[in-house]
Amino acid sequence: MAVEKAQIIQVSQHGGPEVLQLAQIDVPAPGPGEVQIRQKAVGLNFIDIYCRTGLYPNPLPHGLGFEAAGIVAAVGAGVSHVRVGDRVAYGQGPIGAYATLRNVPGEKVVAIPDSVSFEQAAALMLKGLTVQYLFRQTYRLKGNETVLFHAAAGGVGLIACQWARALGVRLIGTTSSPEKAALARRYGAWEVIDYTREDVPARVLELTDGQKVPVVYDGVGKATWEMSLDCLQPRGLMVSFGNASGSVEGVNLGLLAAKGSLYVTRPTVASYTATAQAMQAAAADVFELVTAGKLDIVIGQRFALKDVALAHEALQSRQTTGATVLTLD
Repeated sequence: MAVEKAQIIQVSQHGGPEVLQLAQIDVPAPGPGEVQIRQKAVGLNFIDIYCRTGLYPNPLPHGLGFEAAGIVAAVGAGVSHVRVGDRVAYGQGPIGAYATLRNVPGEKVVAIPDSVSFEQAAALMLKGLTVQYLFRQTYRLKGNETVLFHAAAGGVGLIACQWARALGVRLIGTTSSPEKAALARRYGAWEVIDYTREDVPARVLELTDGQKVPVVYDGVGKATWEMSLDCLQPRGLMVSFGNASGSVEGVNLGLLAAKGSLYVTRPTVASYTATAQAMQAAAADVFELVTAGKLDIVIGQRFALKDVALAHEALQSRQTTGATVLTLD
């Protein structure tokens, strides 16, 4: 098989959106266990910003992005679960998804149903897998609970709102504007708190008749850490799964004791989809909700590959709603 050319976004030094460079590289034939994908859409996530700035360091130069969808162009030896021409997606790296063509480890790749578009799959994989492990594995929701979920109008948040509604869970979301609050409610949030105008712990106490919540899902990080702890019931679980406002540092274990013997976890999607079997099972869970009409993938913004710096600026300044994708056609 001949070597093909691909356009990619490359980072040669860490920094702001201006370090994102459009480049052309050679893509060799897929090796054993690899799948070559002609990509149609790429999903953007806050982790991409962490990698661009060096908060999550990678050897330079490197690509960006962890999730995309497209068509199988070739398969390496030992790959049998997908074939050339199949519609596929992946949501857990390796880094370098901002590309028109690339080789990906076969165990990361899943076939996507005909009912799911490339853009939906690209927007869904990492975010959907995130909500899957949060709701079905980290703290398994059974229905009839009341939970707190920060950034409820974002890409992960809108999936969480819908999934909670499907499970019969009362999700209290936080947002930063009336418009975002309305969007979260539309997609299933039971109640929404505008954290720029309201006291979040006091409002949670009011909404739960003084009981607080058994679990807080927090992808914001530093800015919401202490308020999240104040929303938890004794022996409640703080799930800190992101750092949109900066990393949580200097965790005081004594504070956890004082606030009611609280539990804290810092999970990642990689730990919950570490095997091909775990990845397939989690993805099947997500696609089942989409196919059943219980999960609508909200794509708020689309950018061409060459305009990725604008996409990063919008994402970092929290000017986006729903998911953001790069379109490659």
